[in-house]
Amino acid sequence: MDQAAVVFAVRRLIKPTWLNDRDQFLQPAKPLNDTFKTDCLIWMLFNGSNLSAGADGLQWGGSTWSLTNHFIPFTEKEVGASRRFESNFMSAYLAKQALSSDAKSVLDEGRKLWTQYHASSFGRSIRDQYKLNRADVGWYQIRNALEENRLNETVDFEPLKEVYRALGSKLLPLVYEYGFLPE
Repeated sequence: MDQAAVVFAVRRLIKPTWLNDRDQFLQPAKPLNDTFKTDCLIWMLFNGSNLSAGADGLQWGGSTWSLTNHFIPFTEKEVGASRRFESNFMSAYLAKQALSSDAKSVLDEGRKLWTQYHASSFGRSIRDQYKLNRADVGWYQIRNALEENRLNETVDFEPLKEVYRALGSKLLPLVYEYGFLPE
């Protein structure tokens, strides 16, 4: 888990430009501390490229499939979900971790949006488009459904974006300090 979150964060924190587009990422030059690993995990969970989702009734290859989301950082009670999440893997994992204040801030702001999602009503077109037929939807579905539903209710993503940027700013110099990229 930690390795995937670190690789995801390290590769996405560095924005490609014409100067660094072909830079080769290296193995870390020194051991990673637990705070860095959990900060990367929280950063990954709320990244715009996090396409985690949960849905029923997906058609593929002539069969119908269900998709369970294992990347929900909250419990049903924390976000006011009306139904049980099929997996509590991530919330149970995070409950055992010591989180930095920056990571806690991202979780706190993210929890507000997850709570707003679970308290919202979505029109059929939004429900169908984002497959909102399960309680354990993913961050991809939540952020897009809330964005699409702005005509019906006010959604303020800015507090999350602000603390998320702060967490990213904290992690960015560590990419070089740990030796993932040469300075």
